[in-house]
Amino acid sequence: MSRMSSMDEVYEKLNQDQIDEIEEKFAKADAAQREFEKWNQEDIDRAIRAIAWKVANTQTFKELVAMSIEESKMGDPVSRENKKFKIRGVLRDALRQKSVGVIEEIPEKGIVKYAKPVGVIACVVPATNPDLTPAGNAIYALKARNAIIFSPHPRAVKTGGRTIELMREGLRQVGAPEDLIQILGQGKAKVNKSMSEALNTKCDLVIATGGQGVVRRAYHSGTPAYGVGAGNATMVWDETAKDELFKAAHNTMLSKTSDFGSGCSADGNIVIHESIYEDAVKVLQEVGGYLLNPEEQESVKKIMWDEECHRLADSVAQSPQTMAKLAGFEIPEDRKFLVAKGTGSYTTSYDDVWCREKLSTLLAVHRYEGEFQNAIEIVKQIHNVGGKGHSVGIYSYDEDHIHRLALEAQVGRIMVRQPQSKANAGAFTNGMPMTSSIGCGTWGGNATSENVSLKHYMNITWVSKEIPEDRPSDEELFGEFYEPEREGKA
Repeated sequence: MSRMSSMDEVYEKLNQDQIDEIEEKFAKADAAQREFEKWNQEDIDRAIRAIAWKVANTQTFKELVAMSIEESKMGDPVSRENKKFKIRGVLRDALRQKSVGVIEEIPEKGIVKYAKPVGVIACVVPATNPDLTPAGNAIYALKARNAIIFSPHPRAVKTGGRTIELMREGLRQVGAPEDLIQILGQGKAKVNKSMSEALNTKCDLVIATGGQGVVRRAYHSGTPAYGVGAGNATMVWDETAKDELFKAAHNTMLSKTSDFGSGCSADGNIVIHESIYEDAVKVLQEVGGYLLNPEEQESVKKIMWDEECHRLADSVAQSPQTMAKLAGFEIPEDRKFLVAKGTGSYTTSYDDVWCREKLSTLLAVHRYEGEFQNAIEIVKQIHNVGGKGHSVGIYSYDEDHIHRLALEAQVGRIMVRQPQSKANAGAFTNGMPMTSSIGCGTWGGNATSENVSLKHYMNITWVSKEIPEDRPSDEELFGEFYEPEREGKA
């Protein structure tokens, strides 16, 4: 479908108020961007500092978190507040890179690269991150001299609106056009999927973070898009983890409980070697896990998935106590997550759904026997159920195991001895680019397998100058297959 036909089709689903809002906000964004692209690097960096501070200072971010949880009924107010550090990380990465004029020179190749803006960006905001996603994306968008219009999830319109209002205050503070940052749904028009789709068709680039429906709509818009695939973060603990089980379990607890497991990087599965399996399950309980008995596990399954294996929304980003209550039983208040025993087997049936993405405080543990290759095969089977392209973690000191997992796992990132939800999208203790959007490559139906960061928000012009000829001989190029007589050189 062409971009114009896609635009016509989605606009037919809108009422006049929705059409007017999209047209008006795009026109304002386009005018603001054309003015802002003339700014110099120093002033641009000052602008992104201003908008980041308006949202990420401790007092304000705490207020935004409280607002978002009250509005969406999802998430943990304590751990979600730590996402202000992700905004700081995105700002760090943005400030350390150039985005105006020459950004890279390769003298030996005669290449000079110039950064250019893409124009107006449409960004879809998930209900689980109505504060972090706008802030992180706005920093990268403005650093690359773009304007950005956000489309909030209907369950977090007010929080998204307040976040954008704060960043617009930051723009006014430095004399930048405030219409560089806008959001739908703050006027007479009611934001919905159709309105988000229409915005996608109107803009120059789409950044889509959310469920698979959101990502598919972004790709079908006809506009260039960076989407993210489904997460189903899985850890492997091999036998070398036996002396650090508490640390490994603590990492998983941090990952599993961060914002009640709402992130796609929260550990959903652990594949554990048979020699340490029983001890590992005990240590998971020591760090706050509640081991479900068979009856409780069956009850939890019914509140997590329907009989067609679709995830039920009421279980997303809830405390383990709330999940237990929904399932008809109670657990102690000190328990931080639920632990279910899975088989690690490939299945698409309702009989065994524990390999699926959880987006909750539920963790599944799977035993593997014998050689490490068996762990790799279970990881592959889990990803055949869901999450291919996203991530794997490993707690191991065997470099060969780490290497073999990296060779075979169809994922964009592997975290070694780190809590995935704290590390996949960048951390101050690793070198991953900071982001709130994780690409899953062609495995997950995405355009990139990288963390979506500054370079994805800009166009680049390559300037090429002549260099000394770099032409290998035919003998060098074709090696053993070269036959001189066929080239008339015999």
